[in-house]
Amino acid sequence: MPETPVLFVLNGPNLNLLGEREPEIYGRDTLADVQSLCERAAAGWRVDFRQTNHEGVLIDWVQEARTAAQAVVINPAAWTHTSIALLDALKTLSIPVVECHLSDPATREPFRHHSYVALAAAKTVAGHGARSYELAVRAAVELAQERGLA
Repeated sequence: MPETPVLFVLNGPNLNLLGEREPEIYGRDTLADVQSLCERAAAGWRVDFRQTNHEGVLIDWVQEARTAAQAVVINPAAWTHTSIALLDALKTLSIPVVECHLSDPATREPFRHHSYVALAAAKTVAGHGARSYELAVRAAVELAQERGLA
């Protein structure tokens, strides 16, 4: 186990456009703002914060987390509702996974109501805007500590 525990915060497609894309749904905070929020909430953990618009890259990062992290917070964005491959990768993890969403998918279009990721996540935090990340980071750290991983 590393001296400083590591938390992967992984972000899926279009989240690089936070603050610009549909601010009435996702808010005005940028992805850089969200990263700062996560780093402040991590309580002494090192945050490895990443974003990709490529599904295979996200899956590679999940696989990397198997040996490089003590917990994962993931906002898979649209892949939440479509990616069985991402679910399969997440199911290989023995560390806590917390699913995170800025909006609440359950209150949006019907196609957003199903989450494949939730099948592998220990917890889901949604609907609090950028604060969802803060709550998800705290939950992931707490879960890892409860399991003796940090």
